Amino acid sequence: MDVRQLRTDFRDGRLSVDQLFDAIDKLCQTVKRLQAEVDRLTQRLAQYEPGVLQEGRSAGSPTPPSSSRYSLEAEEQRRRSKQRRRRRKRKSPGRRPNQVKFADAHRQENVYPPHTPHDQCRLVRQRAVWRLEEGRAVLVGYRVFRGPHGPEPRIPGVPPRCEYGLEILVVLAFLVYVIGISLDKACAVLEFFCALPLRKSQADALLRQLARHWEPEFETLCDLVARAAVVYMDETGWKIGQEGCSLWVFASALQRVFLFGCHKDEKTLDTILPGNIFEGVGVSDDAAVYRRRFTWAQKCWAHLLRKAIRLALLYPRKKTYQRFLDCLLALYYDAKRASADGRLSSNGRQHKVAEFEERLSNLCRPHWRQTTPEMPPHEREFVNLVEELTQRLFDEELFTFVLYPEVDPTNNLAERLQRSPAKDRDAGRTNKTTAGARRRSVITSVLESLRVNLSPFTLRNVVEEVARWMREGISLFKQQLQAITSPMPALENTS
Repeated sequence: MDVRQLRTDFRDGRLSVDQLFDAIDKLCQTVKRLQAEVDRLTQRLAQYEPGVLQEGRSAGSPTPPSSSRYSLEAEEQRRRSKQRRRRRKRKSPGRRPNQVKFADAHRQENVYPPHTPHDQCRLVRQRAVWRLEEGRAVLVGYRVFRGPHGPEPRIPGVPPRCEYGLEILVVLAFLVYVIGISLDKACAVLEFFCALPLRKSQADALLRQLARHWEPEFETLCDLVARAAVVYMDETGWKIGQEGCSLWVFASALQRVFLFGCHKDEKTLDTILPGNIFEGVGVSDDAAVYRRRFTWAQKCWAHLLRKAIRLALLYPRKKTYQRFLDCLLALYYDAKRASADGRLSSNGRQHKVAEFEERLSNLCRPHWRQTTPEMPPHEREFVNLVEELTQRLFDEELFTFVLYPEVDPTNNLAERLQRSPAKDRDAGRTNKTTAGARRRSVITSVLESLRVNLSPFTLRNVVEEVARWMREGISLFKQQLQAITSPMPALENTS
């Protein structure tokens, strides 16, 4: 709209007053629209230059003037703000060259391939590795030689592509997953006692590498548990981030399997104890996922007795609860004595089981009835306990330990194994990711299984055993699996 043309038309009488007011109204609308656009752009600019909006407000106008936005003072303020942000960002020292680390080594050692003359070997690699010797951290420089024909030899006791000895990885894993301290504290312990400089990021990377190295052993442990004669199992709550999940523990005579961050369902149980492979006795509590699951099952007597003891202690005036508890305890102790009696034959144990089942049936029969809404809570609990005992008696899952003396009447073994992780859960030291839960499952299962198989369970014995795996290419658990799955040799006919 041309202002001069409007003025000329108005003087010549070609523009009325109404038309003039319409033109003014259009100009006002345009000004408002442009003002709103300027305010929007100013707000967006304030995200990147915080001083712009403050300068505009201090000037008393909704938008900062262009002189204040692009003045030397504003530019100097932006420069100082960038410098402060740059100073806050911690610069990484970067990766030290291998030559520098090798030059800082306390001593040097040569690694030659076996059965090869040294004069025929050539130097192919130099690596500086931290080792623990007599409780102190030592940086050793290894010079690796390779023969004319053959692969490059491995550094004894050092995982592939690692700058820390196997003993350091085992100590770190023991502190974090068995003792239950954080990565920061584990690094502080190693630095204080062993003078080992180790950052949290390095410790996290070492645990990831150890879990990848032990992944085949974890799978072997799962196969061994699936073929075990007796498996004790229990579960408790766990977390991955903010998501609720479970920790499941499976224990046999020589193996331990931990599943952190799994789901408490039949799919997980089928993964560890497939129905077409597991033919042993499953010892568990009375959770729904275990019911009618195994060919032979033993329900935990400790869970049943706790419920009876609770009712007797909370309601001492109810003599029925006390008498029921006394009879149930007497029956349990008699069954334990019969289980430990080595003089009983197979038929004698079956007669004992029939006798105990009849006693328990006579004990529960007078108290069996249906629950009703008008029942007090304690009476409803007592009726549910009687119904649970009756149902487990009908399923023949209460006196399996009498038929097979090697079976325990409780799953306290699995409960004790998950006690330390449960304390970590209560303290909020759970996993943040699924990968972290898997790493914890692998490392904890291997260490706890080694605790059962090695006597005494010391750092020296664990490192020697794991180093033997690397040297011979077969672990203790794979040897156990081969002993189970290999066919028996045919006996020669000597007649």
